[in-house]
Amino acid sequence: MATIKLYLDTRACAAGTPAPVKIALNAHGGTVMQTTGIKVLPEQWDRKSCKIVRHPQKQVLNAMLAARLNEWQMALLKLAGTGEARTARSASELKKMIMDVVAPKGTEEARGDFLSHYEKYAASRRTPGTRDAYRQTLRRMEAFDKDIRLRTFADIDKRWLTEFEAFMSQTAHSANARAFHFRNIRAVFNDALDEEVTTAYPFRKFKIRKEPTAKRALTVEQLRTLATFPCEEHQRQYRDIFMLMFYLIGMNAVDLFKAKPDAVSGGRLEYVRSKTYKPYSIKIEPEARALLEKYRGERHLLSVMDTRRDYKAYLHRMNDALKLIGDVVVCNSKGKKRHTPLFPNISQYWCRHSWATIAASLDIPKETIAAALGHGGNTVTDIYIDFDRRKVDEANRRVLDWVLYGKRQ
Repeated sequence: MATIKLYLDTRACAAGTPAPVKIALNAHGGTVMQTTGIKVLPEQWDRKSCKIVRHPQKQVLNAMLAARLNEWQMALLKLAGTGEARTARSASELKKMIMDVVAPKGTEEARGDFLSHYEKYAASRRTPGTRDAYRQTLRRMEAFDKDIRLRTFADIDKRWLTEFEAFMSQTAHSANARAFHFRNIRAVFNDALDEEVTTAYPFRKFKIRKEPTAKRALTVEQLRTLATFPCEEHQRQYRDIFMLMFYLIGMNAVDLFKAKPDAVSGGRLEYVRSKTYKPYSIKIEPEARALLEKYRGERHLLSVMDTRRDYKAYLHRMNDALKLIGDVVVCNSKGKKRHTPLFPNISQYWCRHSWATIAASLDIPKETIAAALGHGGNTVTDIYIDFDRRKVDEANRRVLDWVLYGKRQ
């Protein structure tokens, strides 16, 4: 008797990486598998129920898996009813029969439907921001190619990518914005290769072009100026939050604004990074502690979020305010002002880049800087630094001492 079930195949996956969910067919004493195009972390899979749990898109993904499993089960029943299933001498032969029913030759699935795999891959991404990024790319592809839903992986070749790039360049997309979309498409191709959905790979010939990223770091002198500048009253809060991010090693805005009061424990700020889902810990230096006390919230770590539902609106106003900090002249009796900004392109991202740049100027090892920014990987050095947080704590103290007090160690 043949059985079909869903199975999370973790055999070839490194620790902490998503594993593919597959359909497992057991028959004639053997087991064969077929990919579903969906990947999740092992802790997001319940082996008993064969369902996805603790995943932000679990309902959508489980619905996709249930539909796929039902297709296979109905195909097996059809083959059993006609007697064809009895002619199969192995699990592999039975799988081929089922595939011929589920995806007959000539259908999009049999040919390797690109967009179907793209949407499954996008839905499986862990963070809302990443899923939205893939949706943005999808909208650009749909605007360019009205037949994108009919395309196979083989159709998305070098010529298609070149014409897509030319299309995006007509709508004032920068090279880096175009590269953003191409990286999303390439990630789907890489996943499809891993899942053996396709052998096509146009990125061997098509090279993703990008421009050097514009400078987004303040010098030590500029940071000192910003920290002490007599800015307007309404700008002080935004300047304080920027400096707080800097004191917290360029902490990401989403993590800071979503943090709750209990994130502070034992003189450290403990949280899980929204981008990587990895636990992180920052020692709260006196300068940061003073600002955390000044803006202490009740429901959130920061009071500025206690009355807001969306941090993005606040962040937008913060970036606008930072850009206007500088000398101000009142032009007329109506109070119209003319600003001469100190740093007209500044945003919250600059505190993170500034911290890393200044740390490098102090000859702090790049491995320590990477660990401080949460960029550690899987090397022995990365694991050691992640374990010994003292190195990161000392690095941050050195950066703050140099910027705030001119003490270069």
